Amino acid sequence: MLRLDTGERRVLIRGGHTGRFLPSGHLAYYRAGALLAVPFDLAHIEVKGNAPVTVADGVPQNNGTTGAAYAVSTTGVLAYIPALGANQFEQRLVWVDRGGKIEPLAAPARTYSNAALSPDGQHVAVSITSSTSVLWIYDLTRGSLTQLTSEQSSSINPLWRPDGRRVVYRSNKAGIWNLYWRPADGSGAEERLTTSDNSDTPYSWSLDGKVLAFAKGSHDIWILPLGGDRKAQPFLQTPSISTSPQFSPDGRWLAYISEESGGAQVYVQPYPGPGGKWQVSTDGGTLPQWNPNSRELFYRNGDTIMVVDVTTSPTFSASKPRMLYQGPAGNVSRDAHRFLAMQPVEPGQPPTQINVVLNWFEELKQKVPTARK
Repeated sequence: MLRLDTGERRVLIRGGHTGRFLPSGHLAYYRAGALLAVPFDLAHIEVKGNAPVTVADGVPQNNGTTGAAYAVSTTGVLAYIPALGANQFEQRLVWVDRGGKIEPLAAPARTYSNAALSPDGQHVAVSITSSTSVLWIYDLTRGSLTQLTSEQSSSINPLWRPDGRRVVYRSNKAGIWNLYWRPADGSGAEERLTTSDNSDTPYSWSLDGKVLAFAKGSHDIWILPLGGDRKAQPFLQTPSISTSPQFSPDGRWLAYISEESGGAQVYVQPYPGPGGKWQVSTDGGTLPQWNPNSRELFYRNGDTIMVVDVTTSPTFSASKPRMLYQGPAGNVSRDAHRFLAMQPVEPGQPPTQINVVLNWFEELKQKVPTARK
Protein backbone atom coordinates (compact mmCIF):
# COMPACT_ATOMS: atom_id res chain seq x y z
CA MET A 1 0.00 0.00 0.00
CA LEU A 2 1.25 3.51 -0.88
CA ARG A 3 -0.06 6.66 0.81
CA LEU A 4 -0.16 9.36 -1.84
CA ASP A 5 -0.08 12.18 0.72
CA THR A 6 2.98 11.04 2.68
CA GLY A 7 4.69 8.50 0.40
CA GLU A 8 4.51 5.88 3.18
CA ARG A 9 4.55 2.26 2.03
CA ARG A 10 3.08 -0.56 4.06
CA VAL A 11 2.64 -4.29 3.50
CA LEU A 12 -1.01 -5.20 4.19
CA ILE A 13 -1.18 -8.80 3.01
CA ARG A 14 1.63 -11.18 2.09
CA GLY A 15 1.05 -13.83 -0.52
CA GLY A 16 -1.52 -11.95 -2.61
CA HIS A 17 -1.89 -9.25 -5.24
CA THR A 18 -4.38 -7.18 -7.27
CA GLY A 19 -5.98 -5.71 -4.14
CA ARG A 20 -9.06 -3.49 -4.01
CA PHE A 21 -10.35 -1.32 -1.16
CA LEU A 22 -14.12 -1.86 -1.09
CA PRO A 23 -16.85 0.51 0.25
CA SER A 24 -18.20 -2.44 2.22
CA GLY A 25 -15.27 -2.16 4.64
CA HIS A 26 -13.18 -4.95 3.10
CA LEU A 27 -9.91 -5.47 1.32
CA ALA A 28 -10.28 -7.92 -1.57
CA TYR A 29 -7.28 -9.49 -3.29
CA TYR A 30 -6.26 -12.39 -5.49
CA ARG A 31 -4.36 -15.53 -4.57
CA ALA A 32 -3.98 -18.89 -6.31
CA GLY A 33 -7.13 -18.93 -8.41
CA ALA A 34 -9.44 -17.36 -5.85
CA LEU A 35 -10.67 -13.98 -4.65
CA LEU A 36 -10.20 -13.45 -0.92
CA ALA A 37 -11.35 -10.74 1.47
CA VAL A 38 -10.61 -9.48 4.98
CA PRO A 39 -12.23 -6.71 7.02
CA PHE A 40 -10.27 -3.50 6.56
CA ASP A 41 -10.17 -0.23 8.47
CA LEU A 42 -9.40 2.41 5.86
CA ALA A 43 -9.19 5.21 8.45
CA HIS A 44 -6.35 3.47 10.29
CA ILE A 45 -5.08 1.59 7.22
CA GLU A 46 -5.03 -1.82 8.85
CA VAL A 47 -6.47 -5.27 8.36
CA LYS A 48 -9.05 -6.34 10.93
CA GLY A 49 -10.31 -9.77 11.93
CA ASN A 50 -8.78 -13.18 11.53
CA ALA A 51 -7.77 -15.25 8.51
CA PRO A 52 -8.91 -14.14 5.04
CA VAL A 53 -11.98 -15.82 3.57
CA THR A 54 -12.39 -17.09 0.01
CA VAL A 55 -15.30 -15.17 -1.54
CA ALA A 56 -15.07 -16.33 -5.17
CA ASP A 57 -13.40 -19.35 -6.80
CA GLY A 58 -12.30 -19.88 -10.36
CA VAL A 59 -10.92 -16.38 -10.88
CA PRO A 60 -7.92 -16.61 -13.22
CA GLN A 61 -4.72 -14.67 -13.00
CA ASN A 62 -3.90 -12.68 -16.10
CA ASN A 63 -1.34 -14.53 -18.17
CA GLY A 64 1.83 -13.81 -16.21
CA THR A 65 1.99 -12.05 -12.87
CA THR A 66 0.46 -8.68 -13.66
CA GLY A 67 -2.95 -9.05 -12.07
CA ALA A 68 -6.19 -10.98 -11.84
CA ALA A 69 -9.20 -10.78 -14.12
CA TYR A 70 -11.81 -9.23 -11.82
CA ALA A 71 -13.41 -5.85 -11.09
CA VAL A 72 -15.77 -4.51 -8.42
CA SER A 73 -18.06 -1.50 -8.83
CA THR A 74 -18.74 1.01 -6.05
CA THR A 75 -22.37 -0.19 -6.00
CA GLY A 76 -21.46 -3.79 -5.23
CA VAL A 77 -21.33 -5.56 -8.60
CA LEU A 78 -18.56 -8.16 -9.03
CA ALA A 79 -17.43 -9.05 -12.55
CA TYR A 80 -14.77 -11.61 -13.43
CA ILE A 81 -13.64 -13.81 -16.29
CA PRO A 82 -13.93 -17.45 -15.16
CA ALA A 83 -10.95 -19.74 -15.55
CA LEU A 84 -11.14 -22.03 -18.58
CA GLY A 85 -9.56 -24.98 -16.84
CA ALA A 86 -7.14 -26.17 -14.17
CA ASN A 87 -4.22 -26.11 -16.62
CA GLN A 88 -5.02 -22.75 -18.17
CA PHE A 89 -1.75 -21.12 -17.13
CA GLU A 90 0.52 -24.16 -16.93
CA GLN A 91 3.50 -24.14 -19.24
CA ARG A 92 6.23 -26.56 -20.20
CA LEU A 93 9.90 -25.84 -20.76
CA VAL A 94 11.02 -26.45 -24.35
CA TRP A 95 13.95 -26.10 -26.70
CA VAL A 96 13.26 -24.27 -29.96
CA ASP A 97 15.80 -24.59 -32.76
CA ARG A 98 16.55 -21.91 -35.35
CA GLY A 99 13.92 -23.36 -37.65
CA GLY A 100 11.19 -23.21 -35.01
CA LYS A 101 11.15 -26.96 -34.22
CA ILE A 102 10.06 -27.51 -30.59
CA GLU A 103 11.51 -30.19 -28.30
CA PRO A 104 9.93 -30.45 -24.81
CA LEU A 105 12.17 -30.83 -21.77
CA ALA A 106 11.49 -33.52 -19.17
CA ALA A 107 10.54 -30.92 -16.54
CA PRO A 108 6.93 -31.28 -15.32
CA ALA A 109 4.39 -28.69 -16.49
CA ARG A 110 3.94 -25.89 -13.96
CA THR A 111 2.82 -22.26 -13.83
CA TYR A 112 6.27 -21.22 -15.06
CA SER A 113 7.37 -17.71 -15.93
CA ASN A 114 10.66 -15.93 -16.61
CA ALA A 115 12.84 -18.96 -17.37
CA ALA A 116 16.59 -18.16 -17.49
CA LEU A 117 19.28 -20.50 -18.82
CA SER A 118 22.51 -20.73 -16.81
CA PRO A 119 25.79 -19.68 -18.48
CA ASP A 120 26.99 -23.30 -18.69
CA GLY A 121 23.67 -24.41 -20.18
CA GLN A 122 23.10 -27.02 -17.45
CA HIS A 123 20.48 -25.33 -15.26
CA VAL A 124 17.36 -23.19 -15.57
CA ALA A 125 16.20 -20.59 -13.03
CA VAL A 126 12.44 -20.17 -13.28
CA SER A 127 9.52 -18.71 -11.32
CA ILE A 128 6.64 -21.01 -10.38
CA THR A 129 3.48 -19.19 -9.28
CA SER A 130 0.90 -20.40 -6.76
CA SER A 131 0.01 -18.09 -3.88
CA THR A 132 3.30 -16.30 -4.58
CA SER A 133 5.95 -16.58 -7.28
CA VAL A 134 8.93 -18.64 -6.08
CA LEU A 135 12.26 -19.20 -7.84
CA TRP A 136 13.33 -22.76 -8.53
CA ILE A 137 16.44 -24.22 -10.17
CA TYR A 138 15.87 -26.99 -12.70
CA ASP A 139 18.85 -29.30 -13.33
CA LEU A 140 18.77 -30.26 -17.01
CA THR A 141 21.04 -33.26 -16.43
CA ARG A 142 19.36 -34.76 -13.37
CA GLY A 143 15.83 -33.56 -14.13
CA SER A 144 15.31 -32.17 -10.62
CA LEU A 145 13.67 -28.99 -9.33
CA THR A 146 15.19 -27.29 -6.27
CA GLN A 147 13.56 -24.34 -4.51
CA LEU A 148 15.74 -21.22 -4.23
CA THR A 149 13.60 -18.45 -2.68
CA SER A 150 11.00 -18.26 0.08
CA GLU A 151 7.24 -18.53 -0.42
CA GLN A 152 6.66 -15.56 1.92
CA SER A 153 7.05 -13.08 -0.94
CA SER A 154 7.23 -13.17 -4.74
CA SER A 155 10.50 -13.47 -6.65
CA ILE A 156 10.55 -13.20 -10.45
CA ASN A 157 12.77 -12.29 -13.42
CA PRO A 158 15.83 -14.39 -12.49
CA LEU A 159 19.17 -13.64 -14.15
CA TRP A 160 22.35 -15.70 -13.76
CA ARG A 161 25.66 -14.01 -13.04
CA PRO A 162 28.15 -14.93 -15.81
CA ASP A 163 30.14 -17.22 -13.49
CA GLY A 164 26.94 -19.15 -12.70
CA ARG A 165 27.40 -18.83 -8.96
CA ARG A 166 24.62 -16.35 -8.20
CA VAL A 167 21.13 -15.52 -9.40
CA VAL A 168 19.84 -11.95 -9.25
CA TYR A 169 16.08 -11.33 -9.33
CA ARG A 170 13.36 -8.88 -8.37
CA SER A 171 11.34 -9.44 -5.22
CA ASN A 172 8.54 -7.64 -3.39
CA LYS A 173 9.86 -8.81 -0.01
CA ALA A 174 9.98 -5.20 1.24
CA GLY A 175 6.71 -4.21 -0.45
CA ILE A 176 8.25 -2.72 -3.61
CA TRP A 177 9.93 -4.62 -6.44
CA ASN A 178 13.65 -4.26 -5.77
CA LEU A 179 16.72 -6.28 -6.77
CA TYR A 180 18.08 -9.15 -4.67
CA TRP A 181 20.53 -11.96 -5.26
CA ARG A 182 21.49 -15.27 -3.74
CA PRO A 183 23.98 -18.08 -4.41
CA ALA A 184 22.48 -20.39 -7.02
CA ASP A 185 23.13 -23.46 -4.85
CA GLY A 186 21.13 -21.94 -1.97
CA SER A 187 24.15 -22.00 0.35
CA GLY A 188 24.07 -18.32 1.29
CA ALA A 189 21.56 -15.77 2.49
CA GLU A 190 19.49 -13.54 0.24
CA GLU A 191 20.97 -10.03 -0.14
CA ARG A 192 19.14 -6.88 -1.20
CA LEU A 193 20.89 -4.88 -3.93
CA THR A 194 18.61 -1.85 -4.46
CA THR A 195 16.34 0.22 -2.22
CA SER A 196 14.55 2.16 -4.93
CA ASP A 197 11.01 3.53 -4.64
CA ASN A 198 10.53 2.43 -8.24
CA SER A 199 10.07 -1.07 -9.59
CA ASP A 200 13.51 -2.46 -10.53
CA THR A 201 13.97 -5.31 -13.04
CA PRO A 202 17.33 -7.01 -13.82
CA TYR A 203 18.17 -7.62 -17.47
CA SER A 204 21.84 -8.15 -18.25
CA TRP A 205 25.35 -8.60 -16.84
CA SER A 206 28.60 -7.38 -18.27
CA LEU A 207 30.77 -10.35 -19.27
CA ASP A 208 32.99 -10.03 -16.18
CA GLY A 209 29.97 -10.02 -13.86
CA LYS A 210 30.94 -6.67 -12.33
CA VAL A 211 28.14 -4.51 -13.76
CA LEU A 212 24.39 -5.16 -13.87
CA ALA A 213 22.06 -3.36 -16.29
CA PHE A 214 18.51 -2.97 -15.00
CA ALA A 215 15.31 -1.05 -15.68
CA LYS A 216 14.00 1.37 -13.09
CA GLY A 217 10.27 1.60 -13.63
CA SER A 218 9.49 1.62 -17.34
CA HIS A 219 11.30 4.78 -18.47
CA ASP A 220 14.88 4.57 -17.20
CA ILE A 221 17.83 2.23 -17.73
CA TRP A 222 20.38 2.12 -14.92
CA ILE A 223 23.74 0.49 -14.27
CA LEU A 224 24.68 -1.11 -10.93
CA PRO A 225 28.39 -1.82 -10.24
CA LEU A 226 28.71 -4.88 -7.99
CA GLY A 227 31.89 -3.70 -6.32
CA GLY A 228 32.89 -0.84 -4.04
CA ASP A 229 29.90 1.20 -2.85
CA ARG A 230 27.50 -0.42 -5.36
CA LYS A 231 26.08 2.97 -6.27
CA ALA A 232 23.61 2.72 -9.16
CA GLN A 233 24.05 5.18 -12.02
CA PRO A 234 21.56 6.18 -14.75
CA PHE A 235 22.51 5.16 -18.29
CA LEU A 236 19.41 6.31 -20.18
CA GLN A 237 16.63 8.56 -18.89
CA THR A 238 13.91 9.55 -21.34
CA PRO A 239 10.21 10.54 -21.23
CA SER A 240 9.41 7.52 -23.41
CA ILE A 241 9.39 3.89 -22.31
CA SER A 242 12.92 2.43 -22.33
CA THR A 243 13.68 -1.05 -21.02
CA SER A 244 15.29 -4.49 -21.62
CA PRO A 245 18.98 -3.43 -21.65
CA GLN A 246 21.32 -6.15 -22.96
CA PHE A 247 25.13 -5.97 -22.85
CA SER A 248 26.94 -7.15 -25.95
CA PRO A 249 29.33 -10.07 -25.31
CA ASP A 250 32.35 -7.75 -25.59
CA GLY A 251 30.75 -5.26 -23.14
CA ARG A 252 31.11 -2.30 -25.53
CA TRP A 253 27.45 -1.96 -26.56
CA LEU A 254 24.04 -1.96 -24.96
CA ALA A 255 20.91 -3.04 -26.84
CA TYR A 256 17.57 -1.90 -25.46
CA ILE A 257 13.92 -1.17 -26.28
CA SER A 258 12.62 2.37 -26.66
CA GLU A 259 9.24 3.77 -27.66
CA GLU A 260 10.63 7.19 -28.54
CA SER A 261 9.38 6.84 -32.13
CA GLY A 262 5.86 5.92 -31.02
CA GLY A 263 6.22 2.13 -30.95
CA ALA A 264 8.68 -0.31 -29.41
CA GLN A 265 11.90 -0.59 -31.42
CA VAL A 266 15.31 -2.11 -30.67
CA TYR A 267 18.25 0.29 -30.46
CA VAL A 268 21.97 -0.08 -29.75
CA GLN A 269 24.24 2.46 -28.05
CA PRO A 270 27.92 2.32 -27.09
CA TYR A 271 28.66 1.53 -23.45
CA PRO A 272 29.57 3.39 -21.33
CA GLY A 273 29.37 6.09 -23.99
CA PRO A 274 29.37 8.71 -25.26
CA GLY A 275 28.21 8.07 -28.79
CA GLY A 276 25.26 7.86 -31.10
CA LYS A 277 22.61 5.18 -31.37
CA TRP A 278 21.45 2.80 -34.05
CA GLN A 279 17.91 1.53 -34.61
CA VAL A 280 18.15 -2.20 -35.29
CA SER A 281 14.50 -3.21 -35.77
CA THR A 282 12.49 -1.68 -38.60
CA ASP A 283 8.89 -2.70 -37.91
CA GLY A 284 8.73 -3.07 -34.13
CA GLY A 285 10.83 -5.10 -31.75
CA THR A 286 11.11 -6.31 -28.15
CA LEU A 287 13.29 -8.68 -26.09
CA PRO A 288 16.70 -8.06 -27.72
CA GLN A 289 19.30 -10.77 -27.22
CA TRP A 290 22.88 -11.09 -28.47
CA ASN A 291 24.39 -14.16 -30.03
CA PRO A 292 27.33 -15.06 -27.74
CA ASN A 293 29.64 -14.75 -30.77
CA SER A 294 28.67 -11.03 -31.08
CA ARG A 295 27.79 -11.42 -34.75
CA GLU A 296 23.99 -11.58 -34.44
CA LEU A 297 21.27 -9.80 -32.51
CA PHE A 298 17.90 -11.49 -32.00
CA TYR A 299 14.63 -9.80 -31.09
CA ARG A 300 10.90 -10.48 -31.05
CA ASN A 301 8.23 -8.90 -33.24
CA GLY A 302 4.82 -10.27 -32.25
CA ASP A 303 5.08 -14.07 -32.47
CA THR A 304 8.08 -13.89 -34.81
CA ILE A 305 11.73 -14.12 -33.81
CA MET A 306 13.87 -11.83 -35.95
CA VAL A 307 17.64 -11.74 -36.42
CA VAL A 308 20.11 -9.20 -37.79
CA ASP A 309 23.78 -9.68 -38.61
CA VAL A 310 25.88 -7.16 -36.71
CA THR A 311 29.41 -5.83 -36.70
CA THR A 312 30.69 -4.19 -33.52
CA SER A 313 34.24 -3.23 -34.48
CA PRO A 314 35.50 -0.67 -35.23
CA THR A 315 31.94 0.68 -35.04
CA PHE A 316 28.43 -0.75 -34.99
CA SER A 317 26.48 -1.75 -38.08
CA ALA A 318 23.48 -4.03 -38.64
CA SER A 319 21.99 -5.83 -41.63
CA LYS A 320 18.36 -5.77 -42.71
CA PRO A 321 16.25 -7.82 -40.25
CA ARG A 322 15.07 -11.24 -41.37
CA MET A 323 12.71 -13.79 -39.84
CA LEU A 324 14.32 -16.65 -37.94
CA TYR A 325 11.16 -18.53 -36.90
CA GLN A 326 7.63 -18.09 -35.62
CA GLY A 327 7.10 -19.35 -32.09
CA PRO A 328 7.99 -18.72 -28.45
CA ALA A 329 10.91 -16.46 -27.56
CA GLY A 330 13.58 -17.74 -25.20
CA ASN A 331 17.16 -17.64 -23.94
CA VAL A 332 19.76 -18.27 -26.60
CA SER A 333 22.07 -21.22 -25.96
CA ARG A 334 25.87 -20.88 -25.90
CA ASP A 335 26.17 -22.15 -29.48
CA ALA A 336 23.12 -20.08 -30.59
CA HIS A 337 21.65 -23.17 -32.28
CA ARG A 338 18.54 -23.20 -30.07
CA PHE A 339 16.57 -21.25 -27.49
CA LEU A 340 15.16 -22.24 -24.09
CA ALA A 341 11.52 -21.15 -24.04
CA MET A 342 8.12 -21.84 -22.46
CA GLN A 343 5.01 -23.14 -24.22
CA PRO A 344 1.44 -23.23 -22.82
CA VAL A 345 0.14 -26.73 -22.07
CA GLU A 346 -3.29 -25.72 -23.32
CA PRO A 347 -3.58 -23.56 -26.45
CA GLY A 348 -4.55 -20.00 -25.67
CA GLN A 349 -8.25 -19.32 -26.01
CA PRO A 350 -10.01 -15.95 -25.87
CA PRO A 351 -12.48 -15.45 -23.01
CA THR A 352 -16.01 -16.51 -23.91
CA GLN A 353 -17.93 -15.10 -20.95
CA ILE A 354 -17.88 -12.70 -18.02
CA ASN A 355 -19.53 -13.71 -14.78
CA VAL A 356 -21.46 -10.92 -13.04
CA VAL A 357 -22.62 -11.08 -9.41
CA LEU A 358 -25.22 -8.48 -8.40
CA ASN A 359 -25.57 -7.24 -4.82
CA TRP A 360 -22.23 -8.85 -4.09
CA PHE A 361 -21.54 -6.61 -1.08
CA GLU A 362 -24.45 -8.22 0.78
CA GLU A 363 -23.03 -11.68 0.17
CA LEU A 364 -19.58 -10.42 1.13
CA LYS A 365 -20.81 -9.03 4.47
CA GLN A 366 -22.35 -12.38 5.32
CA LYS A 367 -19.22 -14.34 4.51
CA VAL A 368 -16.81 -11.79 6.02
CA PRO A 369 -18.54 -9.78 8.77
CA THR A 370 -17.00 -6.45 9.64
CA ALA A 371 -16.79 -5.05 13.16
CA ARG A 372 -19.84 -3.10 14.29
CA LYS A 373 -19.24 0.58 14.95
